[in-house]
Order: sequence, then C-alpha cells, then structure tokens
Amino acid sequence: MRKFIIPMLILFAMNITTSCIEKDVQADLIVHNALIYKVDSTFSTATAMAIKDGKILAVGKDAELMKKYISEEIVDLDGAFIYPGFNDAHCHFYSYGLGLLKRADLSDTKSFEEVLDKVREHHVNHPSEWIEGRGWDQNDWEVKAFPEKDKLDELFPDIPVILIRIDGHAALVNSEALRRSGIDEKTKVTGGEVFLKNGRPSGILIDNAIELVNDVIPETDRHRQAEGLLAAQQNCIKAGLTSLTDAGLEYNVIKLIDSLHENNELKVRINAMLTPMDKDFDKALSQGKVNNGKLQVNSIKLYADGALGSRGAAMIQPYSDDPGNHGLVLYPDTFYHDICKRAYDLGFQVNTHAIGDRGNRMILDVYAQYLKGKNDRRWRIEHAQVVHPDDFEKFGKYSIIPSIQATHATSDMYWAETRVGPERIRSAYAYQDLLMQNGWLPNGTDFPIEKIYPLFTFYASVARKDLDGWPYDGFQKENALSRKQALQSITIWPAKASFEEKMKGSIEPGKYADFVILNKDIMTVPENEIPSAIILGTYIAGEKVH
Repeated sequence: MRKFIIPMLILFAMNITTSCIEKDVQADLIVHNALIYKVDSTFSTATAMAIKDGKILAVGKDAELMKKYISEEIVDLDGAFIYPGFNDAHCHFYSYGLGLLKRADLSDTKSFEEVLDKVREHHVNHPSEWIEGRGWDQNDWEVKAFPEKDKLDELFPDIPVILIRIDGHAALVNSEALRRSGIDEKTKVTGGEVFLKNGRPSGILIDNAIELVNDVIPETDRHRQAEGLLAAQQNCIKAGLTSLTDAGLEYNVIKLIDSLHENNELKVRINAMLTPMDKDFDKALSQGKVNNGKLQVNSIKLYADGALGSRGAAMIQPYSDDPGNHGLVLYPDTFYHDICKRAYDLGFQVNTHAIGDRGNRMILDVYAQYLKGKNDRRWRIEHAQVVHPDDFEKFGKYSIIPSIQATHATSDMYWAETRVGPERIRSAYAYQDLLMQNGWLPNGTDFPIEKIYPLFTFYASVARKDLDGWPYDGFQKENALSRKQALQSITIWPAKASFEEKMKGSIEPGKYADFVILNKDIMTVPENEIPSAIILGTYIAGEKVH
C-alpha cells in the first residue's frame, strides 16, 4: 500500500505547486471586461490583458487571465473598447508644437480679412520681433486668389510678418520681411518662385523661396523648443496617439527629443526622419541608425515637389486651371541620386514627399535605379497623391511603400478636380489602387496641415466624406479602405513602415503596452458616429498618460 501512497503524495504536491504558479504570476496591471482588437495576423479579439514592465504579458479571455495573473491594479472597463495605440505615419510634431506657442492659428478662416483680424489679435496678445502665422487656405475663401501684402504693410509697416499657407508650400510675407531676407524682383530661386505684381514682389512665396525668409527668422531657444514638444505631446495623447513619425527634423531637435525621452518628460514614441537641409546632416548620418524603443532614427526625408493647393505639385501636363503651369521640381536630379545612393549604402530608408504625377514618377524612377526589384528596404513615397495610371505598378515592382493621409482627400475634394481635371482626378487619392501594390500602406494626418485626430483619419479612410457627411455617396468611394484596413493603417502598418512591427502596432505578448480605450466600437458603429468617439484613456508602456 505504501508504494502507491508516496507517488500519489508527490503527484498531489506537484499539482498544488503548478496551481500556485498558474495563479501567482505577478502583473503590474490587468485590464478586463473589454473588447480588445489585437490587430494581430488573424485580426482576433480578446477581453482581458495583463501587463508588466511596460510590455504585454498576455491577452485572452477574462476567466483565463484572472485565474493565472494577479495585480494590485485591476481595471474593469465595463465593456469599453481597446485598440493598439494610434500611430501617425506622417506628421510634423515639432513644428506643430512651436506653432502652439508662437504662431497665429489661421486655419478655418473664411476670408483674408479674417486672417488679418486673427494676426492683429495674436500680435496684441503675443508681441514678438517677428509675427508668424499658419493655416490659411485661399480655396476656402469666396475670393480664391492668393492674397497680397498691401494690407499687411498697412498694419505692420516695421514688423516682419510671415503667414504660411496650410500646406506649408506657400507663404504671404510683408515688405519688411522681404527687406530683411533680401528678396526683390530680381530674386530667382531653384525649386521656388517669388510672385510679382506690376514688376514688384506681391508677397507670395512658393516652396524654396520661403526658405529665404525662414533663414533670417531668429532661432527658437532650446527651452522654448522643449516647451513646444511637450505642448504637442499633451494634445497628441488626448487624441489617442502613442507613436508618430516626424517627417523631417534637424539633428539638434532630435537630440533634444532624446533627452526629453531620457528624462521621461516625453513619452510619445517618435520615428524621426533626418532632413538633408540640416547643417549637421552628415554628422547625423555618421552616428548611424538609432532605435532605443522611444526614439527611432533610420530614414531621410526628401521633397520632390510642392503642393496641389498652391499649384506647386509637379504635373506631367499643365494644371487644368492654370494652363502653362506644370508645378515645381524642387531640386536637380543629382541631388536625389546623391542622397539615395548614400542612404542605400548606409542602410537608411528614403522617404520622399511627392504630390503631382510628375513628382511621383520622377521619384519612383530614381528609387528603381537603387532598389532594382523586390526588396525589404521599405523606401516610401509620402502622400503619393496624384499618380499616373502607368506608374501604380512601380510601387509593387520595387516594393515602394505609399504613405498616405486620408484627410487630404476629404480636404482637397472640393477643388482638386478643378486643379487636375476629370481624367487625372480618377487616379488621385487612390488608396485601394495603392494598397493593392504591396498589400499594406501607412496612414497619417500631416498635422498641422490637417487636424491631429487619428479618428478623423479612420473616418476619412472609410467614409471618404467630410465631418458634415458630404458627399452623400463619398468621394471616389471605390478607393475607400475597409474598417479593418483603416485600423491597420493607423496601428500596425505605420509600425511596419518604420521597421518597428515587432515592438508595437498590435496587442500581443512581448510588445509595448501602448493602447487606447474608446467609448464606441469604431469597427461596428454607423460611420457617421466614428468622429465623435471619445478617448477614455491612452496608455504608453502600461502607464495611463491620458
């Protein structure tokens, strides 16, 4: 009898030990009673999640997780909805932050007179050596022509003023700003234009001509830069953003971001594209690629052309509403080849702004000379806005990734056909046509050009309508994304676009515990309810930051 009792006691003791282990795995946080969209390879869902040391331990059903894991912090979400932290694949985070501190907000203005009122009010409340503003769009005014500097001169005869158009590719400046930057009727700029009226500068500058003014604006001190970054972060996390890509930063700003990350003041994860216009560009490249979990530096940002709204986008045929104007290519061919060769040799990614069909074709063909065929370099074309029908297949042939901004389609749809005509508009903002090339594409906002809200991106992707529900049938609805594709485009696909898909972008064990909690299920509610969904919580590395 004894020989049977001893093995039974051993087995009983093993069962007790196993049971204790299963029930006593310590977690820092458990959330449950939720619907969790994991955005994994099977697009599965769960109801509970355990987190430890800033990463996801397990995801599954409530009963299973509550049985195995214990935590001092257990959050019952009462049926709310969890998604991976939203990731803006293309924005201007630093510029947005500085704008919050020092620029007059000219977005949504309905006339030039309203612009002037806002600039005057801003200067009264925030007096400074230079007056700066951003966000005007003449396409939203009754008189859709570019404004001129005369009224600015009357208001501010001795203070320089620069008012940047919403797309960043045109600006209105006054005479004092022209004087300080040395711009006159003889000024010629490669990749830019100084508009003239009666033989004198009108005040409108296009693309590279703007840099002549930017070069003489006093630099923002480091303390103010940090203030801007933290102000931008506050708004981003309220919008559900846990990661973003800043499309073009100088090395000194990247170092500041790194220090703010190190001090844990800046929590949003940032993929920073280097700009070759920076005096420290060579130094930045020599440091090699960086990825410490919070900051990623492995790419270079280029510009092929300007923007459609200011008629600077490079077109194969002239603008339909401006015969003779083909837009602008901003730099010589040798410039693009030099950067692409250096990037290829160093293993850096190249990400190029291209709006017009000529701009897209040029960059696709330059990339092709280095990529040669299928590859995993993930070189990107930012915007890919108007693509000639003959050129779509080049994205797939050379594994070139289109990086889109769905709200550009719904912002431009009122006037875009006027610019490019009824034929070319059919291959503009063609997100399904682009998606078919590689099976995935990252999505962003390009803020501050558009609003920072990823829920607006999701809505525009799916509905192809403005926030008022116009047009009723959607703008070129054949190129709308499905809800699954739209969610992937603001979570896992931006992570993949920056080579970070193994770290974030989905809710899976081992990845960072970055997630957002919403009061509505954006995957099932009527599409008109998507923009009004409320961010109940934003978590980065398991910490509730909003």
